[in-house]
Amino acid sequence: MSRKFTPFILLLLFAMLLAACGGTADEPEASDTDSADTAADTSADDEAMDEEAMDEEAMDEEMSDEAMADTVEVFSWWTGGGEAAGLEAMIEVFAEKYPDITFENAAVAGGAGTNARAVLATRLQAGDAPDSWQGHAGQELIGTYVAADQLEPVNFLFEENGWLDVMPETLIPLISQDGNIYSVPVNIHRANVMWYNPTILADNGIEPPTTLDDWFAAMDALQAAGMDAPLAMGEQWTAMHLFETVLLASLGPDGYEALWDGSGDWGSLEVTAALEDYAKVLTYVNSDASALTWQDASQLVVNGDAAFNVMGDWAEGYFREIGFEPNDGYGWTPVPGTNGNFQFLSDSFVLPKGAPHRDAAIAWLTVAGSIEGQDAFNPVKGSIPARSDADRSLYGEYLLSAMDDWANDRVVGSLTHGVVANDAFKSEIDTALGLFLADGNVEGFQSALVAACASSGPCQ
Repeated sequence: MSRKFTPFILLLLFAMLLAACGGTADEPEASDTDSADTAADTSADDEAMDEEAMDEEAMDEEMSDEAMADTVEVFSWWTGGGEAAGLEAMIEVFAEKYPDITFENAAVAGGAGTNARAVLATRLQAGDAPDSWQGHAGQELIGTYVAADQLEPVNFLFEENGWLDVMPETLIPLISQDGNIYSVPVNIHRANVMWYNPTILADNGIEPPTTLDDWFAAMDALQAAGMDAPLAMGEQWTAMHLFETVLLASLGPDGYEALWDGSGDWGSLEVTAALEDYAKVLTYVNSDASALTWQDASQLVVNGDAAFNVMGDWAEGYFREIGFEPNDGYGWTPVPGTNGNFQFLSDSFVLPKGAPHRDAAIAWLTVAGSIEGQDAFNPVKGSIPARSDADRSLYGEYLLSAMDDWANDRVVGSLTHGVVANDAFKSEIDTALGLFLADGNVEGFQSALVAACASSGPCQ
């Protein structure tokens, strides 16, 4: 090769090198753009995945909430006779109105709620509250559950449904405190009812007694005719039920109410006389009382094994449930000495704080307070509705008479069924009563009642 071409070749090689370097310099710019696009795509994919995960989590939470709202657990002690049948009738109304909510019946057997309320207390202490539970209007509600801050006010339900216009004025204060309403009443029961066997009385020439003395005379006559136990009674809570009616008969409504508001004296001679009346009433009672349920004791009357039984008007629902007809299989009158007085109680349902299925519980309470729910429940249960606008054509002869008496009689509260005493006071009375049933010592019974009032009642 000629040496004169060497500079040209070198120049050409240098130009090629520059071109190569220039190409290399441009490539990173293209590479940076591609990387940014790739990073953006990756970030978008990650973000989409995060959003999808969040959507799935939200959907899971929504499904969980829906699953929780599918059930309402309602706690009561209505497990037999007209009580259970009445509850089933109201459950049917609930199912029609809320077909997507499953009703879980958590009823526990035991007359007057004795067993059920013990179970409920254990559950509440463990933080395992049902969605709603049965509670009696009065001190059982206010002095126990409200005092323990366990309930949510339900004023909003009364306002939304116009219940204040149809619920009894005498009842609202008993389910309220400091302007808040804490339960939805479903009924009114009468405690001071004496059920009797019309055939037995007619066969022995006895008219339904109206005074304590008349009653004692009637039972003396029946014992003389060969009936050992003309008065049927069951387990201890039924003895307390009988006790409160005799207190009312002996003391009259003013003296009776004074025992519960603190103005009366449990140690007075008047109370002594009332306790002696009660002791005499017990001499006519069946010896196996402690082994019988209230239904067993009620059946002794319609079967003709006893002439009388003092029990609330849920007994009427039971009588009809087992096939007996009013004024044929059974008759009724106020407990002798209590005519003109309506010793009442009211079943109601509450909304607990932190209810597991709050919306479903509100649905249940809405039905419990509705005219459809109450007119389905009460004719079967053997009670009158709390509402004043019930369809009277649905109610039988006894319940119509109870509606009229509720409207016209003097109203006083029940001890056994939660109106006049809170749980602590009632429990001490029950303990004193149990000892009295065992030993018959009136003086000891009265001393224990005085102590109970000072310890847990209005005498504090």
